[in-house]
Amino acid sequence: MAGELTGKVVGISDGDTLKLLTPQRQQVRVRLSQIDAPESKQAFGNKSRQELARICFGKFASLDVEGEDRFGRKLARVRCDGVDAQSHMVSAGMAWVYDRYVTDKSLYQLQQQAKNEKRGVWSDHEAVPPWEFRRASR
Repeated sequence: MAGELTGKVVGISDGDTLKLLTPQRQQVRVRLSQIDAPESKQAFGNKSRQELARICFGKFASLDVEGEDRFGRKLARVRCDGVDAQSHMVSAGMAWVYDRYVTDKSLYQLQQQAKNEKRGVWSDHEAVPPWEFRRASR
């Protein structure tokens, strides 16, 4: 299922999920790969969604599709009008590098810079990674 997809971003569900409308008028749900943004009920959940919307909503996106997740969403590296969404979200402190699935190790450097400068989630010394929040919420 790997390959490339392009289209217009027509929806933002949260800080790591968007909806793409392809030139064939097909709507595709996309999960940004390698990162994990705060859940909507978590601190920074809404800010994270707003930040992804700011850089992607209504814009042209190109995706390098890496596969599909268990919810049927395309897993992809996403660029919105040329901006690497994963790098931006991590650098802004609006998402964690998803240790379990990361392949682009340069994301760790961006995360460390965000941490050092206390951007986004890193401004809260008690911030809980989304995977731990989900586990505790079960």
